[in-house]
Amino acid sequence: MKRPVIVAIAALVAILAGLFLLERPRAGLEISTIRAGETPVTLMQRPDADGPLVVIAHGFAGSRQLMAAWQLTLAQAGYVTASFDFEGHGRNPVPMSGDVTSIDGTTRLLMEETGRVTDAALAATGVAPRVALLGHSMASDIIVRQALRDSRVEAIVAISVFSQAIVEDQPQNLLIVNGALEGMLRQEARRVMEPFGVAEGETVGTPGEGFARRAVAAPFVEHVGVLYSPTGLREARAWLDASFGRPASGGPVAAIGPAILLTLFGVVLLARALAARLPEGPSPASASARRFWLMAAVPALATPLVLAPFDTRFLPVLVADYLALHLAVYGALVLAVAAWAGVLPKARGWAWGLGLAAYGLIAFGGVMDRYVASFVPVAGRVPLMAAILPGAILAMLADATLLEAGQARLWRRWAARILFLASLGIAVALDFERLFFLLIILPVILLFYLSFGLMGGWTGRRTGSVAAMGIGLGIILGWALGVTFPLFDPGL
Repeated sequence: MKRPVIVAIAALVAILAGLFLLERPRAGLEISTIRAGETPVTLMQRPDADGPLVVIAHGFAGSRQLMAAWQLTLAQAGYVTASFDFEGHGRNPVPMSGDVTSIDGTTRLLMEETGRVTDAALAATGVAPRVALLGHSMASDIIVRQALRDSRVEAIVAISVFSQAIVEDQPQNLLIVNGALEGMLRQEARRVMEPFGVAEGETVGTPGEGFARRAVAAPFVEHVGVLYSPTGLREARAWLDASFGRPASGGPVAAIGPAILLTLFGVVLLARALAARLPEGPSPASASARRFWLMAAVPALATPLVLAPFDTRFLPVLVADYLALHLAVYGALVLAVAAWAGVLPKARGWAWGLGLAAYGLIAFGGVMDRYVASFVPVAGRVPLMAAILPGAILAMLADATLLEAGQARLWRRWAARILFLASLGIAVALDFERLFFLLIILPVILLFYLSFGLMGGWTGRRTGSVAAMGIGLGIILGWALGVTFPLFDPGL
């Protein structure tokens, strides 16, 4: 049996096994979608569930799917659960608005949206108005503040929390869950617990019997990994059971993180088998070491300096307008230096790039949209994606040129991408107040390199086509960024 066939079989086995593990926690649940105004809400519950209601909120640049492990775990434990897309996120067509630096601005509007979702979920399910709020990162501050003004809220689970609204005597019933690798946020949790003289893992008071507070660190995980931590899921379930006087829930939690990785691994591995079926082509031109460093370093350093003096806000979205220009300028500069160095690639193999983009968006993107984060754009995002796309293609053509369609030596591949990330880091340092959101989006870029980057590299190495690798990855990057950044209109 030929190697590509073996790889394809292994990939399909991984995909099927992963999908089975991902669908299993949904068994027996009633899942429906409602709207609270324009806000899309997913309801999950067992047929015999009678509450309380748990409202689940995602963090910045997230969506409902990102909180699936928490919703599945609590729904299987007998709670009525509601997750939703904040304004500007996921499939919510309404942009975020207000002043992001003011409690009376964007924060207040998102609190009001959380209240509307609570009202709609209670009305749709008919359960008694006993509510818990659970939120991650940005949403942790929103839910703490909303709980203080909504008398129906009896318990809070704040994940990766940082909220100045948490004081010694308020809120009354709070569980804090951080990843063990979230150093700064764990320091904040220790500050919150310090007045009571207790450490992480110790509880003050008794949930459901007055004031209670607990902070835990989920082992081995960071800001995103904490969303899939079995420790965090078990802690949240136990805290809510105690808060509402319910028998302790047994059974497994929906720790779907490994299943997601297995499924996506299968999708990426299948791309390798498919790439082996492409026609082989000649290798692209290779620059000398000196000219490579000029191509890789000069554009990376120059781009943030060139853009720093200008107001780059021209799109209704947070920082994506700057990123679109950064990608375009960086890509254009790399290709200009490549032309000077005599290694500007020929425009051949672009059709394979379209095939790579289609596979990435449909196969990988389909898994992402159902199990990880929203990957299907609402209509309002289409102009945004169109604006980002040219720069994304230029940047990925530059990337493919530096990587010689994936055939470059390993040190060149590492150097090119590290310098690009450093370029974004310099941009943030030059305008931290406005561009710090780029740091939050960094995991998206890293995931892009680890998944789509591999698929593009296999396509490029097989065909020898910079255009195939660059155009394919450029389309995927433009799409991914266009569906990730929150829509924002401060004038609303």
